[in-house]
Amino acid sequence: MFDPRDDTRDREGGDGRARVYEDRDRDDQDPRDGLMRDLDLPRGDERELVMDRDRVFDLNGEDSRALAVVGAFRVVPEHDLDADHDTVEHLRGEGLVETVDLGDGERGLTLTREGRDLLDAHSLNRHDEPSQTFYSGVSRERELNHDSHLYSTYRQEEARLRTEHDGFEVRRVVLEQDLKREYQEFLQEHNRGRADSDGRPDRDEHEIRAWARDHDLPYFDGQVHFPDYRIEYEVDGRELHQDVELFTPHYRGAHAAGHSKAGFQIYVVGSRGGGGRSVPRPRGAEEFL
Repeated sequence: MFDPRDDTRDREGGDGRARVYEDRDRDDQDPRDGLMRDLDLPRGDERELVMDRDRVFDLNGEDSRALAVVGAFRVVPEHDLDADHDTVEHLRGEGLVETVDLGDGERGLTLTREGRDLLDAHSLNRHDEPSQTFYSGVSRERELNHDSHLYSTYRQEEARLRTEHDGFEVRRVVLEQDLKREYQEFLQEHNRGRADSDGRPDRDEHEIRAWARDHDLPYFDGQVHFPDYRIEYEVDGRELHQDVELFTPHYRGAHAAGHSKAGFQIYVVGSRGGGGRSVPRPRGAEEFL
């Protein structure tokens, strides 16, 4: 059987591994392409064979971009995906995505385990740089409506940053849970491997403040504050980032005030009227206080 990984016709990726699938000329304004930065998957209009272990998938550039978006943000409404119906149905038929109910007749997509494994298997490392993390399934059922709006805010924020910066390039998106996981690893570092540990972190406030400062995260009211996600990007060789927080109608009072104080870029989703799903818009948090 033909294994496309044996075809070394293309240039090498950042880890020295031969890149199999060619970069085709495309509109460089597509917000999805940044999430494909480290993926060695088809980018052109024609479908090509992609192997993962004992399975072969038939994918083109639109399939690849849709998988990257859904995997990076965990759940994305079908109508936000910038993909046609045939693409969605093809990915569902290949067993790479599945549908979740968002309510009010809205459907979202999330990766199956096979979809996540495919992206992980075709991710190229770039000289020890952190790469994009991809997810499968829904992690927080009660936050499903909130999380399903995140990609919409990313499209707007990516466009804003691209307009403001010449040479702008997205490196990856980091979700809140990964930032918090790194924080918990820091808190528990002294307990790791200790049989006598009671599991309680022993970091003092000075250490926590220093960790927050090193990660450019705000620390006030006795705690580190995390955004919903962080866009890591590059401009003329400089590594920068933008933190984004989404407010939904249940944000009120001190909770909203604290997130506003954190200095994140804030997007707001209004209450649904009779017109279906609301679109997040960038603005301040004053109306929620």
